[in-house]
Order: sequence, then structure tokens, then C-alpha cells
Amino acid sequence: MASAAIDDRNWEGMSGATDQRAAPRFIALIRAAKLICDGREFVCVVRDVSTTGVRLRCFHSIPRGAAIALELQNGDLLPLERVREDEYEASFRFIGEVSIERLLQETASYPRRPLRLNMAIPLTLRTAVGSVAAVTQNISQQGCRVECPTPLALSQPVVVQSEFLPGIRAKVRWRRGTACGLVFDDTFSLKDFAVHAARMQCPALARTE
Repeated sequence: MASAAIDDRNWEGMSGATDQRAAPRFIALIRAAKLICDGREFVCVVRDVSTTGVRLRCFHSIPRGAAIALELQNGDLLPLERVREDEYEASFRFIGEVSIERLLQETASYPRRPLRLNMAIPLTLRTAVGSVAAVTQNISQQGCRVECPTPLALSQPVVVQSEFLPGIRAKVRWRRGTACGLVFDDTFSLKDFAVHAARMQCPALARTE
């Protein structure tokens, strides 16, 4: 689990020099979260956080939107206002009051919880007897939940394909009605997961990758 430390230095990019010095900076390294822009969900890493704002890094160009929020792995949703950005990093100001204690508690309580993106992506599932259509409900580095009207057997091997995803070998882990959970044979790195998610929602963001 990444550790958190206090740094009293001024945080460049946040407005109000007096406020910056008054708000200690907490550093949380390699802490994955979701940056939500107009309903689209992107992977980000929290780099610096204080009582006034947060600095985030993406693995692609920073997404833009009228409504921006940071979602933590415990489900907390923190509305944001963009302050500045520099390539793959951006600083945001919190809209409303944020408890640093709650942020640090979230880091300690959910150190390894899988990050799931809620995305509806059309897929083709290749099986030994043919191909079937499916749509993702959410996706993580380790697998995805899909809606598939064609019955699939538990532990059945499939190959997941879409316009923006390579052929991914997976197995059916569970099923419930027309929904089923697939676990990937080979998991994504956080960077690859982030880039694929960006391409599936806004291809222009990952054009330089």
C-alpha cells in the first residue's frame, strides 16, 4: 500500500498563496482513482492532495468536460474545478468541503480494491461453437461484467474482442440471468487499462500513445 506523508511546501497551481501555505500537502503515490468527465470514466493516479485540491496524472491526454469529478475506490465522489494542466498531469480545486481524514482513511481501507469503469462497450465473444454479441457493464484490469443474451457455461473459455480491444482470452467466472462475469487470463497493467479505456470512450485522448 502506498504511504502518505505531509509536506508543508507551497502547491504551485492552486490559487491563493496564503491558502496554499495554510493547507498542508499530502502525498499519496500510485493511488488509482477515477476521473469522471461528463459521465465518461477514466483511470487516473492521485499524486498530491490537500484540503483545497488535488493533482492527478493520467496515462493519456487529460479529458475535458463541463462536469468533472474524482471518484475514490470507496465510491466517494468529489466534484472538481480545473485549475491548470501540463500534458498528462492536471491540478484541480475541490468544489465544496473535503475531509482529508476521509481521504486518508480511504487509502488505508481500500489498498487493493479493483478499479472498475462503468462503460457500455459492444463486444464479440468468440467461443468454440461460434461468436456471440455482448455489451460490457463494467470493466477492470482483471475482467469485466457483460450483458449477453446467449447462455454461457461456467468456466467456459471465450475470446473477448472489440474495435479497441485486442483478442483477450477469458473464462466465465459467474452468471446471473443474462449477465455474467468474465475473468481475463492475462491482466492489464494499469497503464494499458487506462489507455484502452480512453480509446474506447474518446480515441483522440490516446492518439499519442
